[in-house]
Amino acid sequence: MMGMVDIMAKSPTRRTATAEAVVTMRPETVDRIRDGGVPKGDPRPVAEAAAALAVKNTAAIIPYCHPVPVEKVDVAFSLDETAVTVTVTVGNIARTGVEMEAMTGAAVAALTVYDMVKMIDDSAAIGGVRLLEKTGGKSEKWRRRRPRGLQAAVVVLSDSIAAGRKEDISGRMIVERLEREGVAVADYTVIPDDTDTLVDLLRDYADRRRLNLVVTTGGTGFAPRDNTPEAMARVVEREAPGIAEAARAYGQERTPLSMLSRARAGIRGRTLIVNLPGSRGGVADSLDALFPALLHAFRMLRGEGHDDDPRPEVKE
Repeated sequence: MMGMVDIMAKSPTRRTATAEAVVTMRPETVDRIRDGGVPKGDPRPVAEAAAALAVKNTAAIIPYCHPVPVEKVDVAFSLDETAVTVTVTVGNIARTGVEMEAMTGAAVAALTVYDMVKMIDDSAAIGGVRLLEKTGGKSEKWRRRRPRGLQAAVVVLSDSIAAGRKEDISGRMIVERLEREGVAVADYTVIPDDTDTLVDLLRDYADRRRLNLVVTTGGTGFAPRDNTPEAMARVVEREAPGIAEAARAYGQERTPLSMLSRARAGIRGRTLIVNLPGSRGGVADSLDALFPALLHAFRMLRGEGHDDDPRPEVKE
């Protein structure tokens, strides 16, 4: 069944796109634009306004294009001997890109230029519309520079699963996601909601096995046996509060229950330990919120820093 692509699982990121359109015409027509001799007036300011209107109304024109906020529209013109080139750059912070907005803006600007010169130049034609570059989403630098050789452990905390009364689903979801992200899962284990057991296990992963990442699921709520945050307090040497905050903020947009999570994240040695909720929905949302950006943490832990600029890199 056709329809709009589901983008609800994506996180809003900074995105830009630049497109251009070319209107070819006689040299004397270009000269008249340059000298202010077009009977309808200078087409450039009119085309600039038309581009902005088109950008903001793209979703009303293209059926399956998502409505997105528009926070930046830049329009530039260049005149050569036989053409006027319109370049439109659009920027926003959203879950999907703005390449269609940029291309629509460029196309409508070109149509506006054509409309204003056609009465004096019957050779005028729109030569083409193309996307020059875009940033954000899948083209972001940290997605392409993933550290290699990462090893992780997944710990499921549940009395009922450990006793065999329930089947683990959340832990398996984490294992599958880590493997998709290129992280080798060196250990997967299910333990009861026991604080001392978890403390010993986390210390072993960090101090003896020196794994890069440990992801726990369960024990982060308000129930009497939800002791994962208390175990973290005995293990973690450096807090990483932004990780848990990001997961909660992402989840809160999808369920009001996310605020009840007491999950924490922190570092012991060079091991990053991250708590996720126990529910399938909570785990799914948290994984979408944290990956792949979380992988940049291991470059930092290795002392490799941020490179230059962690924001999206321009990509054709």
